Amino acid sequence: MGKSQEAFDRLRLIRSENIGPVTYQQLIKRFGSATRALDAIPEMAARGGGRAPHIADKEQIDREIKAARDLGARFLFLGDHGYPALLAELGNPPPALLWQGRLELLDKPVVAIVGARNASAAACRFARDLANDLVEAGVSVVSGLARGIDTAAHQGSLEKATIGVIAGGLDVYYPPENEGIQRSIAEQGLLLAEQPPRTEPRARHFPYRNRIIAGLARGTLVVEAAPRSGSLITARLAAESGRQVMAVPGSPIDPRSRGCNMLIREGAMLIQSADDILELIRHFDDRAENMNASNEMPKKCKISTIRETDNFSVEKLDRTPLVNFLSVTPVPIDELVRQSGLPPSSVQFALLELELAGRLVRHAGARVSLRN
Repeated sequence: MGKSQEAFDRLRLIRSENIGPVTYQQLIKRFGSATRALDAIPEMAARGGGRAPHIADKEQIDREIKAARDLGARFLFLGDHGYPALLAELGNPPPALLWQGRLELLDKPVVAIVGARNASAAACRFARDLANDLVEAGVSVVSGLARGIDTAAHQGSLEKATIGVIAGGLDVYYPPENEGIQRSIAEQGLLLAEQPPRTEPRARHFPYRNRIIAGLARGTLVVEAAPRSGSLITARLAAESGRQVMAVPGSPIDPRSRGCNMLIREGAMLIQSADDILELIRHFDDRAENMNASNEMPKKCKISTIRETDNFSVEKLDRTPLVNFLSVTPVPIDELVRQSGLPPSSVQFALLELELAGRLVRHAGARVSLRN
């Protein structure tokens, strides 16, 4: 099988119905290639008790590849040489990224700077100067191209090492006033997107973007944030991934500082200068050195899968007890293993079939539920 055909089929698998990042990894691990996984999906969905999911049309993938080529963008698949090792450590890393610019910026230590869209002028200046100091010290700065702190971080690091992660397609500018800086990042820095070209960003896309920002970085710094802001979601994702969480303190009477002050109260590192950040990430255990640099899936993906040597028949597996344990309330997969008494690989495969059949929903924290 040619490498180009496998890349085409991987993209087709990624864009198919009911297939998210975790499902994609399980299918590739189980079948060894996207081509074989695509062939197996209808039978698996039938065993899961539902209809086969819609598989992305070949014409759709041809159009996406052409659109990417017209933009001068390229695809980077999970498992490819050059895929960021720290990002691959996530439980749900993006199966594919579209990129424009300088991919080598990912070879440097990366720090995320995020914060309020309606940030104060003082906070924006602080973020801009801090980003400039970091890139001068050999660090790449990643942010999400939002208004306020994100924009300031990109402005401060643009000339040397800025990475922009966007929620929509590479050719969609959001917010519209950031079109100029997004174009500049594509030329001078690195621009990344998980969604296909021409995709308008929707609310559901931003948490996915935030996980990429947190996943790329050794640490995430928050500069002004409301208590329920997307910036705090990014910080939480960073903490869950074992990365440094940092925050800039602010006035207790400014609502834009409450999120940062709360993070510091909960254990985030208080940051006053770039030196504070450099000291923290200098001792970071760079797991990239321990990752497999070959074209295989990352070794640390924590997914139990069925191997050919497992001592049971997939066709004879009784899925009824497992389904009876499920409800519309999310439950940890480990709990399903304990209560069902089935091997972990059996549970994972049965859940995969249910998901392909459109009956299962995956939630954060390795939890699942029946679709309501």
